[in-house]
Amino acid sequence: GTPLLFVSERKLIDKMAQRLTYRRRHSYATKSNRVKKVRTPGGKLVFHYVAKKSNAPVDPKTKQILNGVPVLRPAKGSKSQTNKKDRTVHRPYGGVLSGANVKERIVRAFLIEEQKIVKKVLKLQSKKTSKK
Repeated sequence: GTPLLFVSERKLIDKMAQRLTYRRRHSYATKSNRVKKVRTPGGKLVFHYVAKKSNAPVDPKTKQILNGVPVLRPAKGSKSQTNKKDRTVHRPYGGVLSGANVKERIVRAFLIEEQKIVKKVLKLQSKKTSKK
């Protein structure tokens, strides 16, 4: 029969002979099928699947990461999985543009309106001076 082995030798052979197989049907080492080896409490080595890293939402103009908006995979950030208040910030364009960008837009719009008013006043004054 089989030769008698010491317990330490048997453990060594068990560890050496242990093979790992994927737990799902996808059998290629692609980006979407990444795994890490984990030892279970029973001493078995198994594969745990690693989720892909997510990109944080960024401001399209400044490319800075938006504060207060979670970094989630697209499916986890869907309407059915998260609340509206968790996905956005309470501000116009909240969760899309940064606060600084929104402030800049508001100031720019205000200054443009002011400039229009100044032009109108100057036009009226020039009409009055030309009438005299």
